[in-house]
Amino acid sequence: MSETAREPGDLARLFHARANAGDVEGLVALYEPGAVLAAGEVVATGHDAIRRFYTDLLARKSDFPEPETLPALTNGDLGLTFARLPNGSFSVEAARRQPDGRWLWAIDQLKIKPAKKD
Repeated sequence: MSETAREPGDLARLFHARANAGDVEGLVALYEPGAVLAAGEVVATGHDAIRRFYTDLLARKSDFPEPETLPALTNGDLGLTFARLPNGSFSVEAARRQPDGRWLWAIDQLKIKPAKKD
């Protein structure tokens, strides 16, 4: 069985390893069944749509640099995770502790570009 996230902060580490390994199913397993992933114009809801998104992404890209991650914020069974990518964009995700104790992303907002400075 694949490693699971025991803390919200584990999700980014698992994402990085699975993306670089080309493991689409491993990436999908980081999300709740009804999760929402938004990346630019694309909004993928549910495992099938998230699988299609990552299948397409991994077909075009094979190298995912390690992001700078910030400590997760938690409140009970909810967690907020953050990562800054090497290109300056960042992502924010809402995670939820599952009944079995593992954490999964419920909402994933990828690649938010920083505001341009005047």
